[in-house]
Amino acid sequence: MFGIPGKQAVTLTPAAVRQIVRLMERQGASGLRIGVKKGGCAGMEYTMEVAQGINPMDELVEQDGARVMIAPMAQMFLFGTEIDYETSLLAAGFKFNNPNVSESCGCGESIKFRDQPAADPARA
Repeated sequence: MFGIPGKQAVTLTPAAVRQIVRLMERQGASGLRIGVKKGGCAGMEYTMEVAQGINPMDELVEQDGARVMIAPMAQMFLFGTEIDYETSLLAAGFKFNNPNVSESCGCGESIKFRDQPAADPARA
């Protein structure tokens, strides 16, 4: 929808591919659906869910057996993003390296995009 012909909306690191393929196999899923929603201290948050089907309006990214669907309203915010999967002694999870983000909170789960109005302080 917002893509450039011949270029995927997001790219996946090998670690992210392995984790998404594991999730797909373990849960019999079609892939991982990602999006963004209002919330968090910086104004927006990423959303992720294991998807049992592909919506016709989703942007579909397939890489080495992994399948990611991008919700329509999130496509313009996620274009150019690299998705990684990191494991440490205390935590494991997906990490979004998104060139469209201008700020993020200390926990890294709440983000603000360029040219986005500031979050309403009453909602934080």
